[in-house]
Amino acid sequence: MLDELFRIWPKLAERIDAVPLGDFPTPVERLGALERELDAGPLYVKRDDLSADVYGGNKVRTLEVLFGRAKAEGAREVVATGAFGSNHAVATMLHAPRVGLSPGAVLFPQPHSEAARENFRVTLARAERLALVPHWSCLPYGMWRARAAGRSVMAPGGATPTGALGYVAAALELAEQVERGKLERPQRVVVGVGSTCTSAGLLVGFAHAARLGFGFRRAPELVAVRVSPWPVTSRVRIVGLAVRASRLLAELAGEPSLALTRAELGPGLVIDGAELGPGYGKPSVSGRAASELFRTHGSFELDATYSAKAAAGFVAEARRKSSEPTLFWSTKSTRALPAVTDAELECVPLAARRWLARR
Repeated sequence: MLDELFRIWPKLAERIDAVPLGDFPTPVERLGALERELDAGPLYVKRDDLSADVYGGNKVRTLEVLFGRAKAEGAREVVATGAFGSNHAVATMLHAPRVGLSPGAVLFPQPHSEAARENFRVTLARAERLALVPHWSCLPYGMWRARAAGRSVMAPGGATPTGALGYVAAALELAEQVERGKLERPQRVVVGVGSTCTSAGLLVGFAHAARLGFGFRRAPELVAVRVSPWPVTSRVRIVGLAVRASRLLAELAGEPSLALTRAELGPGLVIDGAELGPGYGKPSVSGRAASELFRTHGSFELDATYSAKAAAGFVAEARRKSSEPTLFWSTKSTRALPAVTDAELECVPLAARRWLARR
């Protein structure tokens, strides 16, 4: 869970409700074959794709805190929100029952891809309550209706200050691995940015690790590779969420000095918009090339529209800064999804069946 946060600021253990979902710390691996192919390095990958056997990825850290808060508030049902193929939604469907919560979702259509289709099938089969809205602009109304019915509704991707605390802890986890000699201190960390929660939490965690002299004398540069377009992934939104997360951390720890400003956090963030390609949920040429590189010289498969684009940004960074240690933060689960039969989807809404039928 949030072990590094609790170790550094013990008061947080009394103030933050969290539930155990993941297997932490996630490993760091050196990408030696990719180093040789790119004539770059040292190159590393943080395997958050392996964060849980049930379903890994970055959402596990966020849901540990969000589910904990929901249970502390007496909720019996949690509702994920986002696109049809949302990783946050499928993670909610698979993890919520593990802690006694009923999973629901409010979702809108997205461009079709095989990864999104697989996620959506699992969400449709496992959701105990489901609402589909015709367009992303209708999502606030769908969320309002779910809240009016007394359900605990999460923001898309869990992108709230509370959700971001999971990745503040993750940044400190990496700092601990640096301290223990698991990897060289990375000069930059490359991560995909969609809902902004992971990027915001890492910004805060790296800044505090550097302040403490823990793992880093200077915070690594965070390169956030867009997989969702502006303005969702704008600098204002990412840094703004990081500021609010740091204020929440300061409040819960009872230490006002932990609150960070935009001026302190902003310089550590670089936004890479070059890999978005045709748009959200649509494969890109550079993403396909990165997938082939990882398939041949890396250690795991990338999905076509999320981790592939983030990896393309990582490859570009490695080539530009060839001699500096660079880490790729892998955030898309590589665990096999549970099988879903067509019979389980017979009663799903017509809009869902039509979307699934696309190729």
